[in-house]
Amino acid sequence: QVQLVESGGGLVQPGGSLRLSCAVSGITFRPNVMAWHRQAPGKERELVANIGSSGVTNYADSVKGRFTISRTNAGDTVYLQMNSLKPEDTAVYYCTLRHVTGNYNYWGQGTQVTVSS
Repeated sequence: QVQLVESGGGLVQPGGSLRLSCAVSGITFRPNVMAWHRQAPGKERELVANIGSSGVTNYADSVKGRFTISRTNAGDTVYLQMNSLKPEDTAVYYCTLRHVTGNYNYWGQGTQVTVSS
């Protein structure tokens, strides 16, 4: 059974940094794509960044140059380094996983990130 467990969220001032981690277990398929999604109050869920087993990454325009996604070679942990945080980055962040094609069918429980002074 696939399990995704996020950690590292919290309260940070604008301009600050946070690193989110996601421990992944039970994966039976490779290659795969790991990602971070987020959902702010009253807004639709959005893809923040993803990374394939080969290390190829993609980012939402709103976070390019500020966020970095990475994963261990074993594929058991994925990170999201968030720098220069803005109040509009406030959201619940979810670690997600999918096959090379298809939908993100595996989700963690989410971790709250709040950017406020």
